[in-house]
Amino acid sequence: MVRLACALSLLAVVLVLGCGGEAGPSAATETRTVEHAKGTARVLAQPQRVVVLDTGELDSAVALGVTPVGAAEGIEGEGLLEYLEDRAAGVELVGTTQAPNLEAVAALRPDLILSSRLRNEDIYDELQAIAPTVFTETVGVAWKENFALHARALGREERGRALLAEYDERAGRIAEQIDGRSIGFIRFFPGEIRAYQRGSFAGSVLDDVGARRPPSQRDTEETFEEISSERVSSADADLLLYSAFGPENDTQLAAVVDSPRWRRLDAVRRGAATRVDDDIWGLGIGIGAAQRVLDDLERLAGSERPAP
Repeated sequence: MVRLACALSLLAVVLVLGCGGEAGPSAATETRTVEHAKGTARVLAQPQRVVVLDTGELDSAVALGVTPVGAAEGIEGEGLLEYLEDRAAGVELVGTTQAPNLEAVAALRPDLILSSRLRNEDIYDELQAIAPTVFTETVGVAWKENFALHARALGREERGRALLAEYDERAGRIAEQIDGRSIGFIRFFPGEIRAYQRGSFAGSVLDDVGARRPPSQRDTEETFEEISSERVSSADADLLLYSAFGPENDTQLAAVVDSPRWRRLDAVRRGAATRVDDDIWGLGIGIGAAQRVLDDLERLAGSERPAP
């Protein structure tokens, strides 16, 4: 009953907007068929009013030169990802990636909605009732495939192919600097610590630059492994990178980094343990974030003693 009430409320918003002053795109406007994780969508050749419901979709749109009219926050109350703020000025917030505000989405009169089955499959029908909706299957490690789909949906395939080629070429150059060194990456969450594996966004970029992984992360395609503070040594490597999701004070980061166990890690003793931006390494999950991960790796690979 609650879901029905929500749907009826949303329908009322859509009808009111449809009967209001400004008309939507003409039925004669050129459209294309885009295949995606939930089927097919008829999408305008050049969508103008795009709403994105995850951080990867926001990253893709901005990289392709599209400023969305609406976007979901990755963390409630934190706003858009900091590295995208300058290029996404004026974007309206429409809830969070886990709980988009459907009425806010409808009020923006989008002509395209981008999200994924992993995040929003349960509201796909409601989103599709608002505007053509294109879903990827999942997020993170599939960021290249997702970016290619976003480029098709946005009518910017040529630009998308050029950006991916540029990324691949640069990753190959940085691989020569990395020279097979091992790199570990852990994220501190409220109540848990995660060691990120090859099946993650960060793991895929590390693979692209030929970095070896710590033994505990080398042969698994999982996204991450939850570890205890006593097991942070399992992520020790030639370079040890770490970040915090959300407010740092809600995590164990400070306690772990101040502990004798942390100071005994080989990377820490050599000055090769570095904190990185979680917006980029953990939340961005798109080509813009991937290029910034390469920025960090290029800087760190050229420094024998990166700043802690």
